[in-house]
Amino acid sequence: MPHNPSAWWRTAAIYQVYVRSFADGDGDGTGDLAGVRARLPYLASLGVEALWFTPWYVSPLADGGYDVTDYRAIDPAFGTLDEAEKLISEARQLGLRTIVDVVPNHVSDEHPWFREALAALPGSPERDLFHFRPGRGPRGDEPPNAWRSEFGGPAWSRTKAEDGSPGEWYLHLFAPGQPDLNWSHPRVREEHEDILRFWFDRGAAGIRIDSAALLAKDPDLPDFDPARDPHPYVDRDELHDIYRSWRAVADRYDGVLIGELWLPDVERFARYLRSDELHTAFNFDFLSCPWEPERLRDSVNSTLAAHSGVGAPATWVLCNHDVTRTVTRYGREETGFAFAAKRFDTPTDLELGTRRARAAALLSLALPGAVYLYQGEELGLPEADIPRDRIADPMHSRSGGVDPGRDGCRVPLPWEGTEPPYGFGGADPWLPQPGDWAPYTAARQEADPDSMLALYRTALRLRRGWSAAPGAEELTWLDAQPGLLAFARGDGLICAVNLAAEPARLPAHTAVLLSSGPLDDAGLLPPDTAAWLRG
Repeated sequence: MPHNPSAWWRTAAIYQVYVRSFADGDGDGTGDLAGVRARLPYLASLGVEALWFTPWYVSPLADGGYDVTDYRAIDPAFGTLDEAEKLISEARQLGLRTIVDVVPNHVSDEHPWFREALAALPGSPERDLFHFRPGRGPRGDEPPNAWRSEFGGPAWSRTKAEDGSPGEWYLHLFAPGQPDLNWSHPRVREEHEDILRFWFDRGAAGIRIDSAALLAKDPDLPDFDPARDPHPYVDRDELHDIYRSWRAVADRYDGVLIGELWLPDVERFARYLRSDELHTAFNFDFLSCPWEPERLRDSVNSTLAAHSGVGAPATWVLCNHDVTRTVTRYGREETGFAFAAKRFDTPTDLELGTRRARAAALLSLALPGAVYLYQGEELGLPEADIPRDRIADPMHSRSGGVDPGRDGCRVPLPWEGTEPPYGFGGADPWLPQPGDWAPYTAARQEADPDSMLALYRTALRLRRGWSAAPGAEELTWLDAQPGLLAFARGDGLICAVNLAAEPARLPAHTAVLLSSGPLDDAGLLPPDTAAWLRG
């Protein structure tokens, strides 16, 4: 697709802010909008172009804010709507656009709609906004079907009548506090289109769509055999009409729609990126890929091919608030990511993981398209071990205590100092910080030219200079020895990443622009090291 300088989202570096853990402005141990506003200069100096905020709305936090009670109000723990509007404006003055998170598959069980549904009788219009069903079995004691929650356990919970007798069941693909909405109901569609307009009116540049492939359900809610039957709630064709209507809203504001789509079929994935649907979507194939040269090359090739067919830009991401941090994951024997593989006490070599994470940063930042950074990646933070009695993530409890959950990647950021809370704010942050994180603080890394923070700042500055140039979307693989990934961008950049066990000879070049680690005495690229070269 020809270069369009106004389409900032095609090449942007976007920073994910998990507000609860970014910075605490009022000292209560919970991150907030005041804390983010105070740290906006840090984000601008990092070199990113947009900020994606995970849900900051009113919520009981049954799932970290992804259980929303009111989309038009900020949770008091984070601040006020007026503060959010000021944050959006102040960020824009620093060249930072704002992307807000919308969670259309479900709401909180404290949402007014669900409260009204629980108070209403079976078959009432209020219950039509959700998926209520009678149970199976002689007394209705069994769930309506055998669907499983994404967090483990059944995807159904049973209600109780006012007299305490058991009632109907309701569907929740996630936690019981997150009842699924019925997207075949026009009121659900109208409400969410109005939510989009609400945030675009307040200056948001984009909307990130959580669990974007799950909204539509087979109206019969059938049991199914994954090996034989069409999936009753993942990637259903009805979704495309929903997102076409969202695109019509977004286009009136020149806004951007970004989908969270965990789909293994790249062709099905690309259908959501047609010109009248979503602008971009997260590339989870690359995030999940192990640190292996052929697997990474195949992921890059299949991603670029799928996106090229619909004229959409690829996106690259190494980590987010749901997955094991990159430094930890790359230091393990199994370097790919899968939710089912998460376990306590998995051995990790953090020195190796850090070396690979530095190389992976240069790899992802060199690829054509947009890139997402999760807060703390620029500091090289590892996954934190959370005491079991402090774990808040429902993934842990719903797994029977087997899965450590996602809190280890959500620990509050270390800003300065030598001991917790490392300048985050508050004496006791909502999740405990490790006692050995002093070397990871932003202040410590500011003074170290070889730090992870320095690497990211330099890489983002260089990237900004070439990523939007004409021809920059082109990528050509170069002949290289086994284990070395090497490619050229249309603008003359060469990226080389050594995933072999021995040092590798660099491709022909005129200068080394940046490397994730020093070259050896012979000028060779050491293992688990990347370099950017001028061709």
